[in-house]
Amino acid sequence: MNVRYARRGLASLAVASVALLAAGCSADEKPKAEKPAATAASSQNPQSGNKQPSAEEPTEELAVLKGQKGLELTLTSVERDLGGFLTIKGQLKNTSDSSSIIPAQASGDETEVVKHGNSLGGATLVDSVGKKRYYVLRDTDGRPLTTSALSILPAGENAAVFMQFPAPPASTTEVSFQLPTFEPATLKLS
Repeated sequence: MNVRYARRGLASLAVASVALLAAGCSADEKPKAEKPAATAASSQNPQSGNKQPSAEEPTEELAVLKGQKGLELTLTSVERDLGGFLTIKGQLKNTSDSSSIIPAQASGDETEVVKHGNSLGGATLVDSVGKKRYYVLRDTDGRPLTTSALSILPAGENAAVFMQFPAPPASTTEVSFQLPTFEPATLKLS
């Protein structure tokens, strides 16, 4: 009797395997491209490199700030979150024909920030109506919550950047973004 049950089980398994194989390999269907899932890692580690936006990720230019020696900072998003933070993202691009050194002034002049290397820690937001200036946030060790380890940007290259600030009050709808050695820009907040 055990042999008969074993044969039935193997036959059932073979039929199920053929059915699954046929369902998964239909000649009329093309394989579906999987969209990458949004992960918390991308928001927790924005310093992770020079990721280029893909063709599927449209980028809106909120402002383009011109800097020294062909550097341009294009701001592409300004987002408030529920935790009371405001995150600004963009692309730093070298439009010149030669490599450009990221100016040390972009890190600001606070000793605690400068000791952690080149960054965009000198960025500020100015709320002229509320008469307040907001600085890039720092962690408990004094590291700025911004893209860091910036040194040289080769000709024609760009780097994804971010800066995180305390969010101005909800009633503040406009701020001036300032980064040393770059032109200032006005940003609308929603």
